[in-house]
This record gives sequence, C-alpha cells and structure tokens, in this order.
Amino acid sequence: MALHPAAARTLSQAFEHHAVRKRYLALVRGWMPDAAEVDHALRPDDAPPDAPVQDAHTTLRCLARLELPEAADPRFPGTRASLVEARPTTGRRHQIRRHLKHLAHPILGDATHGKGPLNRWWAERLGRQRLWLHAWHLGLAHPVTCEWLALDSGLPDPWAASPPTAATGPHPAGDALDWQQRVLALPWRAAG
Repeated sequence: MALHPAAARTLSQAFEHHAVRKRYLALVRGWMPDAAEVDHALRPDDAPPDAPVQDAHTTLRCLARLELPEAADPRFPGTRASLVEARPTTGRRHQIRRHLKHLAHPILGDATHGKGPLNRWWAERLGRQRLWLHAWHLGLAHPVTCEWLALDSGLPDPWAASPPTAATGPHPAGDALDWQQRVLALPWRAAG
C-alpha cells in the first residue's frame, strides 16, 4: 500500500487508531431494518473459549430489499434479501460477517457463517458461488500531505475470482454471465 517505510508506518497507525473509513456492500438473507448499530464484542476465531473478547462496532444501513415468490426454504412462502452498506469502526477479523450473523442476516454465500442450502439456491440464480461482500470505499488521510483520499473500487469484475487462463481458455459464452446485471435486474425496492 505504501512505497516508503515511513508512509507504511503512518498508514498502519491510521488503521490502528480507527482513522480510516471503510464501507462495504453486502447481500444478506432476509429484510434488514433501515438502520442498525451493532456493538457486539468478538473473540478471535481461533481463540480458546475463555479468551477475552474485543470491542467490535459496525454501522449498517439497508439500501434496498427484495422479495421473490420462489421459496429457497420450504418453511417460507418466498425468499427475501437485502442490500446493505456496512461501516465497521473497529477492524476485527470477519467482523461484518459475524455481526450480520449475530443479527440473523448472514451474508449470502458465506460458507462459514451462513446457510449452505440458501447459499446454493442463490448461486444457482445468480450464476456465481461467492461471498456477496464487497469492499467498495476506503477513506483516509494521505500519509505525507494529509490530504483526504477517497478510494472507490466500484463493483468487482465478474471474472476477478476466476479469470480465463491459457490452460482453461475463454469462458464459454453461456457462462459469461454478467452477474451484476442479474443482481440489478431483480425487483429491488428502496429501503426507508
């Protein structure tokens, strides 16, 4: 991230002191409330059960909701999902994933904290098996000039996870799905 040790140190300290603004987009199970503040301490994943917990805070905002008439789970008449913006103010490992699971709205495609049958159901409809969490904005002070930098990634390239190689050749036309268009084509309703 930095070209010089001093700049790297400054950037590292910015992350350590929570001076970096991070925003993520996530597709989650169910209908999220319009806004939520999660202040739920987390223990490191690999820590023993008696290890101390660490403070963890995430601000969530529902951007849109979706209800499909087809049921992913036979217990329900349809399937619901929400598009959520997550802003963690602390930086614990898998914090957003764990906080959304804590709210019973796991991220679609989350093999660790989500639901396997639901993940497979969505993968079939969207043409991709992936974790539907995307880091799309990073804001921080430049390590030398202190000018505020706003870095936006946009939506990920649909083949970023599995680009064609010389060994595999180009993806077949039937597989060249624009998953972004599939997601956007769903009947979303604005939240709030």
